Amino acid sequence: MSTISKEDGFVVFDHVQKSYDGEVLVVKDLNLYIGKGEFLTMLGPSGSGKTTCLMMLAGFETATYGDILLDGKPINHIPPHKRGIGMVFQNYALFPHMTVGENLSFPLEVRGQSKSEREANVIRALDMVQMVDFINRRPAQLSGGQQQRIALARSLVFEPELVLMDEPLGALDKQLREHMQYEIKHLHDRLGVTVVYVTHDQSEALTMSDRVAVFEDGVIQQLASPSDLYERPENAFVAQFIGENNTLKGTVKSVKDGVATVDYGSGHLGEAMAINCGEAGTAATLSVRPERVDIGAKSNAQAVDAKVLELIYLGDHIRCRMSVLGNDDFVVKVANASGQKHLKVGETTKVSWAKEDCRALDA
Repeated sequence: MSTISKEDGFVVFDHVQKSYDGEVLVVKDLNLYIGKGEFLTMLGPSGSGKTTCLMMLAGFETATYGDILLDGKPINHIPPHKRGIGMVFQNYALFPHMTVGENLSFPLEVRGQSKSEREANVIRALDMVQMVDFINRRPAQLSGGQQQRIALARSLVFEPELVLMDEPLGALDKQLREHMQYEIKHLHDRLGVTVVYVTHDQSEALTMSDRVAVFEDGVIQQLASPSDLYERPENAFVAQFIGENNTLKGTVKSVKDGVATVDYGSGHLGEAMAINCGEAGTAATLSVRPERVDIGAKSNAQAVDAKVLELIYLGDHIRCRMSVLGNDDFVVKVANASGQKHLKVGETTKVSWAKEDCRALDA
């Protein structure tokens, strides 16, 4: 699922632009091809353009320029209710005056299904989300998690080939949100429906998706599988946005065979994988994940001095904030395991990491 061609795309954004005022582009020349049956997440901070893309696909916004295709057919001028797309919103959007069963039956009525067909399909959809027993309740009689399940069932009840989800778990508490992430993922695996999901929660995106499109400033910064995004970010924005990340500033001394030698200043030289850095003499941002840093000097790794500034106990690990090469927010995650060296605030030690775990990116 790493690359999908325009011809293979079930959902295609072809040179799509969106402007609300005719001057500022909220979405800039978007080319995105989503495969049939894929779970693709649009991830990014507020105002990055991800929700606008979803709304154009749903038909609630129109593209200023470019084409959106669904299964090979342009849908720019088709109204939302005729696109056959399931939708799940953060606020559930259930009809309060209708029972659960009536809420699910409504989209089937609109599509002209007979009463017996409707009844069978409603039971089938409620069964998917284990909510058959709640068929006669009203939304107000349900918890937030139950309402979200009903909203999910309603989006699937007419067997759409595409379901759009806009921050659907944003209103739930952490534990329920994590539980629902797995439920939605398992449902997707079982049904094989294409899902386009919007969130600003990176752990949600990593947990659920086949591929993630990271948006910033109306542009996809990187489109890749969750593991590629985390392990191989292509620029400093993606490295910062996905997961926790330590950054150091340096100057490129040389690049050879994909490895950059970097001067961190004050005579400290180190090596990093040259991912997206300039040539010798240019500034670079170095990125290394907290869990890839070791306390102490390890063989085959670069070791530097580190001063312990803060220790936070988090149960399975201790989060250690240090001052390293001028960065006072350098974080190391130390496993809470027996035999592990206990650090003290104020002490100076060495930290080290392998060049394969350090990436030289754009400054």
